[in-house]
Formats: sequence, structure tokens, C-alpha cells
Amino acid sequence: MRRGGPFLALAAAETFSLSGTRLSTIAIPWLVLSTTGSPVLTGLTAMMEMLPYVIAKALGGPLIDRAGAKSIAIICDTASVLVVALVPLLDLFGMLGMQVLLPLVFAMGVLRGPSDAAKQAMVPDIATLANVPLERVTGVASAIERLASTAGAAGAGALIGLIGPGQALLVNAATFAAAALIVAAGIPGTRRAPAPPETRPAERASYLEDLREGWRFLRGDAVLVSIVAMVAVTNLFDQAYHAVLLPVWTRDAGHGPELLGAMFAAFAGASIAGAAIAAAIGERMPRLMVYTVAFLLTGFPRFLVPALDAPIGLVFATLAIAGFASGFLNPILSAVIFERIPKPLTGRVTALNTALCFALIPFGGLAGGALISTLGLAAALFLMGIAYLAATLAPLALKSFRGFDRASPEASSSSRAQALQPSDR
Repeated sequence: MRRGGPFLALAAAETFSLSGTRLSTIAIPWLVLSTTGSPVLTGLTAMMEMLPYVIAKALGGPLIDRAGAKSIAIICDTASVLVVALVPLLDLFGMLGMQVLLPLVFAMGVLRGPSDAAKQAMVPDIATLANVPLERVTGVASAIERLASTAGAAGAGALIGLIGPGQALLVNAATFAAAALIVAAGIPGTRRAPAPPETRPAERASYLEDLREGWRFLRGDAVLVSIVAMVAVTNLFDQAYHAVLLPVWTRDAGHGPELLGAMFAAFAGASIAGAAIAAAIGERMPRLMVYTVAFLLTGFPRFLVPALDAPIGLVFATLAIAGFASGFLNPILSAVIFERIPKPLTGRVTALNTALCFALIPFGGLAGGALISTLGLAAALFLMGIAYLAATLAPLALKSFRGFDRASPEASSSSRAQALQPSDR
């Protein structure tokens, strides 16, 4: 197999998976909002998917290290096909009430968490196989993620308007099937050389001990802890924005899902350029400065402009600027995180790290819905925007962020000691 083959396969799988997920993140809130008219129920539905997503991702790390990232990605994506397909099927027969939809979105979250963690855990191995800098791989992966989100958002708006939000999820089920097939056919399983004898326990550690080992490493790294805290808070506000605030603003302005999808596409489309630049010159960028400025541009303006009831053109321009800046974030964060984690701990630590970053997302939609119900839409947008601005100033105030440009000594030592080898998994 050519060196670039596994990376192309992972990129294709991520394109299908993420474009389908973007479709569902628009279709499901719009389905609830259009049938119930309740921002609170819309937020509750988002929470019912994201809460199990976070928990399953956190607990799935040791399983990824033991069973292999490839196996977990295939199993979870295949199961997701069946679960997601139930939504349009039940909707077709008029059986999709909230009491049925909530357990289904719960199951979607349970399956999507380990699948996303497994694909993320493949990245360092893919970089090694392709023999390219980690920043370039994470940058290209981020650009692909943004491209998939753009296509998914743009297509979602049109598709939902054409056939309805429930039936549009048939496409989401098909994308999961495609992702599972591509991972199975295009990505080799990997195994790592055994750890040095002095670091290898006499007996295999329990699953719980594997989790504890990942947690001990994560909490002992000040840079990773700072990243988790900042990203968790901003993710809360992002979820409120995407799941409730912007859909309600779109509806109240008299527009439909087509405009909502176009706005998400404008943000994601502009982010492709940022991610592409990060992929091209990522290893030469001053990480902390770029990270801080990008976060400042990505957050507060998106909330302020609709709060002021600005014209649609200004909303789109703001989303484009924010999207471009956001394209730099994931390549930088991914490179920093992967550089700091020893290879034998990759699955469990990356899964824990991402799960903790996502820990507040389940409550974002609920918080957004509650604020709208109590204070009104404009006040909810403004208050969350101010809180977002405060969170994005953290890199300027916390000394722990100064380690952004240095790999941890333990991870560097492990990287030199561990050799990546192909396996038949």
C-alpha cells in the first residue's frame, strides 16, 4: 500500500462521517423546533445526544488501545447506520414522537463518541506511515473536516427544505455506511512495539486501571488541563449557538432551514482556507499567538452581530471571518495534544481529553433554550458572547499556556522508544 493511501482513506471516511453528522446537527434541532416550537425541548434533544457522546468517548479510550482504533470505528459506524435509519423510518409512519426520538438520539451519541475518538486516535499513526509532520496531517484533516461540514451544512438546508428533516437523515445513515466501508478497506490495523520491560506490568492492567492511567497523565500535564478547561467552556457556548440560538434567530427572522444551512456553510467554508494555511505552514507558526487571536475572532463577533439584529449580509460576513479564524484552531490543538501524549496512551488520553473538552456541550443547548425563554433571544446572544470573550482571553492570563510550543519529555521519550509496525488486525 502506498504511504499516502491510509491518510487518503481516513480523509475520505472523515468526509462522509462529518458531512452526515453536520446534516443531523441541523435536521434534528429543526425537526424538534418545527414540530414543538419549543427552544427548551430543542436544547433538551441536543443534550440527549451529546451527554452519552461525551461519556462514551471518555470510557472508550482503553477499548481503543486494546481492540484497535480501526475495529472500534468500523463497529460503531456500522451500528450507527441502523440507529439513524430508524428516525426517517418511524417518521414515515407517523411514529416519531419525542418519547421515541430522545432514546434514538441518545443511542446516536453512544455510538458516535467512540467512533470519533477512534478516528482521532489514528492520526499519529497515519502521520508516521505517511512520513509527514504532524501539523501537516492535522491541518489537512482539519481542512477536510471543514469541507465536509460545509458540504453537509449546505446540502442539509436544501435537503431538509425539500423532503423534511426526518427523511433527510437517510443520507446521514448512508454516510456512516460509507465511512465504515472505507475504514475497513483502506486503513491498515496497527500495533506498537512492546513497552520497555521496566515499564511493563507483570499482568495486564484492568480496564479501570487503564482509565486511571490515562487520567493521571492528563491531569499531570498543565498544558492539556488548560486546553481542556478553555475548550470545554467555549464548546458550551458553541453548542448553544448552533443548536438553539441561531436556529431560533433564523426562524424568528422569518427564514427557513435553507438559510440556516447556508449560514453554517459560510462559516465552515471560510474555515477551509484557514485550515489549509495551517496545513501548509503549521510547523512554522507561533502557535500560542495564532491560537489566541483565532479564538478571539471566532467567538464573540458571531454572538454580537445577530444580537444587534444586523442585516443578513453582515451576519454572513461575520461568520466568514470567524470561520476563517477557526480553521487554525484544530490543527494547532491537535498537534499540541498529540505531541504531549506517549504513544502507548494515545487512545485513552486523546479520548479523555476530547471527552472533557466536550463535557459541557450537552448543557449548551439547554442553557441557550433556558436563556431565550427567560431573557429573550437578543439578551441570550449578548450574554453568551460576553462569556465567550472572557474565556478566550485565558491564554493571555494563564502561564500554563506557555508550554504550547514544547512537547512533554515523557511523550518525546516514548516516541523515540516506540516503533510503529503493520499488523493483520
